Amino acid sequence: MKVSEKNINRKESITVEFFYNNIKDRFKIKLLNDQVGFNRLIKDQNLHRPGLPLAGFLELFSFNRVQVFGNTEMRYLKNLSVKDRTKSLENIFKYDIPCLIITNDNKPFNEMIELANSYNIPIFASGYSTTKIFNLISDFLDDQFAPRLSIHGSFVDVYGVGMMFVGKSGIGKSEVALDLVERGHRLVADDVVILTKKGEGILMGSGTELVKHFMELRGIGIIDIKSMFGVRAIRFQKRLEVIIELEVWNEKSDYTRTGLDDSIFTLLDVDIPYIKLPILPGKNITVVSEVIALNYLLKHYGYDAAKVLQKRITDRINSKSSKMDRSVEYFEHDFE
Repeated sequence: MKVSEKNINRKESITVEFFYNNIKDRFKIKLLNDQVGFNRLIKDQNLHRPGLPLAGFLELFSFNRVQVFGNTEMRYLKNLSVKDRTKSLENIFKYDIPCLIITNDNKPFNEMIELANSYNIPIFASGYSTTKIFNLISDFLDDQFAPRLSIHGSFVDVYGVGMMFVGKSGIGKSEVALDLVERGHRLVADDVVILTKKGEGILMGSGTELVKHFMELRGIGIIDIKSMFGVRAIRFQKRLEVIIELEVWNEKSDYTRTGLDDSIFTLLDVDIPYIKLPILPGKNITVVSEVIALNYLLKHYGYDAAKVLQKRITDRINSKSSKMDRSVEYFEHDFE
């Protein structure tokens, strides 16, 4: 499996207009001043509370971040005279800050609105607490600035395990995905899978906005999985947990026989369990895929069949027992 660095996409910035339009309903955000500065760019996914800059210490002011004014900042400003408050706000408004969010239903000062309009800085407000706004908006910005990777493959949720099938064009990835859907599993994406890094060890997979849950089958054409099998047969995103590479049987290739040596494939610095699955006439890839998912779940909950069998064999060898027990004890008079 080869992944080109050209397929990796990292968003460098978003506009305040895009930011506002995507959070105003989701997080109950409203605009307090004139619609100014909507073309400003947000280039940092982190948020900043400008407590020290308001007090005059500007040496380490992270002005390129979204600024959040909570109870502490608003209470500090309230205790200042109008002249000092104006000076304090102007000290930070003269920087190229993207926008400002006031939390906890705090009311803006008149001089704050006037200065914001003068410096073309949007001011937003929310009734949510500062902590909640930090969590919600940080999660949103993490999604926007997260590295993304597009891969040619089919992505299916099998027993709750996110499995991505990759391989050469025409190998049968879509057919395997379709068969799994027919057996009650759920399609996430076909043909183009978009992987987004969430946190340090999580990759979320989804389809493209255009294709979504359409699928191309050679000899048939385009089909719509949602319309054909219903909403139960799809999901919009799923964590990637196993990569399965399909390839025509090659006697020179090295295929695992015991499963004791786990293979991994690294995508966006995240290690994902990797299985190379040979295709032979008569081999039911769909059933094998279900077994892979179930075996993954067993390992996840602490049971590894290969290691259990290895321990049994090792214990028998170490016991130096010469007794040859029958593998099955039959019930008396049971002749079936």
